[in-house]
Amino acid sequence: MASAPPLKGVKVLEFAGLAPGPFAGLILADAGASVLRVDRPRSSSEGAVPTPDMLARHKSSIVVDLKNPRGVALVRRLAKHVDVLIDPFRPGVLERLGLGPDELLAINPRLIYGRMTGFRRDGRYADMAGHDINYLAVSGVLALLGRRGEKPFPPWNMLADFAGGGAPLAQGVLLAIIARHSSGKGQVVEANMVDGSSYLASFPRMSLKTPLGDQPRGSNILDGGCPWYDTYETRDGEHMSVGALEPQFFQALLKGLGLEGQGWEAKRHDASSWPHIRALFTKIFKSKTRAQWEAVFDGTDACCVPVLHYRELESQPGREGDQRPAVTLRDTPCYPPSDGEGGGYAGEPLAAGQGGEDVLAEWAGWKKGGQYELEGGAVVLRENGGDSKL
Repeated sequence: MASAPPLKGVKVLEFAGLAPGPFAGLILADAGASVLRVDRPRSSSEGAVPTPDMLARHKSSIVVDLKNPRGVALVRRLAKHVDVLIDPFRPGVLERLGLGPDELLAINPRLIYGRMTGFRRDGRYADMAGHDINYLAVSGVLALLGRRGEKPFPPWNMLADFAGGGAPLAQGVLLAIIARHSSGKGQVVEANMVDGSSYLASFPRMSLKTPLGDQPRGSNILDGGCPWYDTYETRDGEHMSVGALEPQFFQALLKGLGLEGQGWEAKRHDASSWPHIRALFTKIFKSKTRAQWEAVFDGTDACCVPVLHYRELESQPGREGDQRPAVTLRDTPCYPPSDGEGGGYAGEPLAAGQGGEDVLAEWAGWKKGGQYELEGGAVVLRENGGDSKL
């Protein structure tokens, strides 16, 4: 019988920020950590309103005005009870408030202080604003993405923000938790989206100096230059994906396309034949619908499967669209999706202040009117407020 999630009992204080920081907190929350988001005061005639952050499942919130000294004092006092802190701001923001790692690690030597930036903290762009496309650009990754003869093309903000930012920060926090078991001490964990993206591109970067990737962008085997590693439009305007790299898979592909035994097997590595093969594949794939091609290749080793849309994954039983935790722990599983439609993780809005009082009581034994009070809708430390656990 499965037991509690692996991070049950770990307390995470997450300062509200843009996607990468909340994603790191989400990874920890899905694994059972208690995550308390620190929101800024928000003026609304309706009272507490959800923030735009959709990465909020399993989290709670408190509202703290960091311009109020008593709000800052509350965070400093609360840090004594925290295992992990997530700082999503530009370098120096929390330091100027007296909430930097030097101050908080002095208060709580076991604290793991996670910091997320876009550019490197010690690089030439450290003080500049940026977004996913910019971090990919200066990391070298963006130069790899796009068709031959066309400009570099950015994907959705998956690579830098999430795969290169939030996920490595969560990984670093987990490594620091492991290290704390032997050292007894916390530490600063720094992640930035430039280094994270560059690390993800380790294999393509190495391949630039080999025959696998030494041609211009869009001209290599794995970047769209090769006709048997590409996508093709079908008769109904949908697409099939082809990844028949190995000889036996290529042969299975040719068989499904009705091209077996015509000599293409021997020409597959002749780049001069690629335009002809691509044109042939393009014409044949457009002769059938995607569903018809799926019927042809299902159960084969042709490495040819349909390009599916999320709307299909959420509405068609039997598709592999039932979103699950990214990794399965058999004995201490992470929280599964809870929405009933489509089996995916739903964006769960979290109103500023929602659930925060319960978390403060659980973490530190604090109660409103005892250790803290509300001032202008924000939580502040009470003057002379006691803390039973300090």
